[in-house]
Amino acid sequence: MAAVTGDHRRGKTALFLAACGCAGAAPHWLDPIRSLLPALTLALVLGGYGLRTVLRARGPAGGADAASAGATQALDAWPSVDVVVGARDEEAVVARLVERLAALRYPAEKLTFWVVDDGSQDRTGAILDALKAEHPQLRVLHRPRGAGGGKSGALNAVLQQLRGDWLLVLDADAQLQEDVLERVLPYAVRGGWAAVQLRKAVVNAGQSLLTRVQAMEMALDALIQQGRLLGGGVMELRGNGQLLRRLNLEACGGFNEHTVTDDLDLSFRLLTEGSRIGLLWDPPVQEEAVETVPALWKQRQRWAEGGLQRFFDYWPQLLSNRLSPSQRRDLACFFLLQYALPVVSFADAVTSAATRTVPVYWPLSIVAFSVSGLAYWRGCRRPSEGPELPQPDLLSLLTAIAYLGHWFVVIPWVSVRMAVFPKRLVWAKTSHRGEATADA
Repeated sequence: MAAVTGDHRRGKTALFLAACGCAGAAPHWLDPIRSLLPALTLALVLGGYGLRTVLRARGPAGGADAASAGATQALDAWPSVDVVVGARDEEAVVARLVERLAALRYPAEKLTFWVVDDGSQDRTGAILDALKAEHPQLRVLHRPRGAGGGKSGALNAVLQQLRGDWLLVLDADAQLQEDVLERVLPYAVRGGWAAVQLRKAVVNAGQSLLTRVQAMEMALDALIQQGRLLGGGVMELRGNGQLLRRLNLEACGGFNEHTVTDDLDLSFRLLTEGSRIGLLWDPPVQEEAVETVPALWKQRQRWAEGGLQRFFDYWPQLLSNRLSPSQRRDLACFFLLQYALPVVSFADAVTSAATRTVPVYWPLSIVAFSVSGLAYWRGCRRPSEGPELPQPDLLSLLTAIAYLGHWFVVIPWVSVRMAVFPKRLVWAKTSHRGEATADA
């Protein structure tokens, strides 16, 4: 389906806030025993679903096991591929990126690199122009800074010039193994996928405690995505390292320039068109984690806003028969866990303080954090290529679980902001400084 412009997002967000606020406050006016019933019921239903998702996250439809089953063996005829990168003020990493792309093992006549210099104010454009003389496969498109559409606008600007069967979308800090295309293309073609997301791995996990827990978070996310896929649920794209079949992308109307997270938006449009998204655990796409709390706060606000936007924009299609019952059930459970629970818990805490009563949603929160801890443990223990995953010892698990608590601040704040202020679409890019890769 075509991208939507996101009408009435403020009203929809206000309704979401009101519903979560009522759900969080209402049990406080019940007697102490009955007040726990909503939380206990949700803990049983949502916790049970989350636990099954985490425990099933190994199988032939995932990544590591698919490779061993021969799904990534060479094709008889290789499809043409365009590697596409949107770059704004990326002088620290763009030369390394091009060198990495040039080192990819793939038939040269089937591979083209496109880098969009999206109004950079540093030396990004000049560096790219100089690199064109060294790399015949490199194409550079310059856009003025005020061209609009954010990252989606940059990707759409080059989309109309692409002729490849597939496009691999990367961030400017992406680092890839040389054989990534030789492995992901057979997996995509043989699996009949319209898109495949590479597992994201953090290359600077050893930099600090903050980057370490983000590396664990990426493993948790990939494991949960794989479990959802194996259970007949919904798999989501993650932007960096997403391989897309060009015809399916064009049928969806390209990248949505009215959202702050084009990957999450595209995931839902592919879903409602019946197009399947797969996940490949190895090889991963390597990227830098943000290294400061302010940068994390900025990044997570954007992720939270885009995550909510897609539900508000496409809810009629998500509730329709375009989705299977298992997909609708999966979306409902993870919407409640990812987005509703933090807002309900915030309302619960505020009401508890105002009425001097005990919080009532603690059983659901405990179950959610416990399932997350299990996902951390399983994801970080899995044999993986790329940067070494942090070992999930007890202290690391407790730290990573506590780190997830930031979503219980980010999502309520973003929900209030979306309900009160008009939308403002800005490419709030993450700064990259260039971090050495970790090869398999």
